[in-house]
Amino acid sequence: MSLPSTAQSLVLLASEGAETHGGNHDSLNPYLTGGAALVILLLMLWVTTRLNRDR
Repeated sequence: MSLPSTAQSLVLLASEGAETHGGNHDSLNPYLTGGAALVILLLMLWVTTRLNRDR
């Protein structure tokens, strides 16, 4: 099996049912997801800076 035929079969497999599934889930709010990711990253940054005391 060559690379172009493999790629073509993977694209065909991925596109099956694309008409019925839009790709976006109704319960995923991008603002909520991004805000939660930002809060988690800021919390991780805060914990890292609190534990990194070299004095």
